[in-house]
Amino acid sequence: MKRTRGRGVQISSLDDLDRRLARGAQRLSGWRLHGLDLTGRGPDLLARRLSGATFLGCTFAAGDAARVEAAGALVLPAIGGVPVDVYRGRLYDADELYDATPYAASTDARAYAWSQQDAGADDLLAQSLHDHAVDEALTAWTRGRALVGVMGGHALVRGEQTYADAARLGAGLGATHVVATGGGPGAMEAANLGARLARRTPDELAEALAVLARAPSYHPSVDAWVDTAREVRARFDDPVESLSIPTWHYGHEPANLFATAIAKYFRNSTREATLLEVCGAGIVFLPGAAGTVQEVFQDACENYYADESSVAPMVLVGVRHWTETVPAWPLLEALARGRAMEPHVHLVDTVDEAVALVRG
Repeated sequence: MKRTRGRGVQISSLDDLDRRLARGAQRLSGWRLHGLDLTGRGPDLLARRLSGATFLGCTFAAGDAARVEAAGALVLPAIGGVPVDVYRGRLYDADELYDATPYAASTDARAYAWSQQDAGADDLLAQSLHDHAVDEALTAWTRGRALVGVMGGHALVRGEQTYADAARLGAGLGATHVVATGGGPGAMEAANLGARLARRTPDELAEALAVLARAPSYHPSVDAWVDTAREVRARFDDPVESLSIPTWHYGHEPANLFATAIAKYFRNSTREATLLEVCGAGIVFLPGAAGTVQEVFQDACENYYADESSVAPMVLVGVRHWTETVPAWPLLEALARGRAMEPHVHLVDTVDEAVALVRG
């Protein structure tokens, strides 16, 4: 369930390009040059072997783009009218998505609004290119990290005990693993918050929860919800890293601000599969409704057909919820019986039990 794809050289500044060329680079195969003004670099580039290089949204002097293509490189032009960089070489952070107030003026809100328009061919191409770029950046970011997923309902409200429990879960897991969530509000926000403060004391986590409780939900004001999150981030400014993987498909639910890296996709199907794929250390499922049930059985399907070495643990939290309210556990238990996944599927009643299972 871990990503293993390779990645070439990423170049997003002229200084970096010039340094590499000055060191004597002659073959640019695998290089990805992003958003550069190359109007003065044509002769220098064309003196090298360009086959296998990719130029993403770069600017060339007249005729140079055609010469670069003729030399075997791939040249993809900038796409206008798109509120995000479709060739980006890194994951998002909260400051990039929440770059303006009010929320409606932010990159996050504008990208959602754009994605809800009637999409033409160029728009669909732009979304595909963007999601591919995010996928590549996520592959690089996750390499060498042990990720554990936390999934659960978006409807948890700040100030409630269930939200605090989800935050404690994130803190407990974040002490030994990188926590990954679906990136939205509710349980996902709480887990990213807890992971961010994993080195802090329980009293400091309680202090952060009290600040957030002043704006229990992003309704009626996303800006108030964001402002309290910013206050917590400023007060505790040495975060433990965590990941969120949200989608503009659910853009009416804003992405939380507590993950240190955000892989935001336009296509939800890509995002769902990716979220399960990166969590090689297992997934903890908090109580949730249809979306969480879907994730439980997507993960179960992967584990059902996996051999022993590839099974990732599944921990469902909340005995009553998963056996009575949403009785997914009996079916999951039946599917696991006699399979390699059977000893790796657990039902517990508290987040402390879940942390103990994941941490071994």
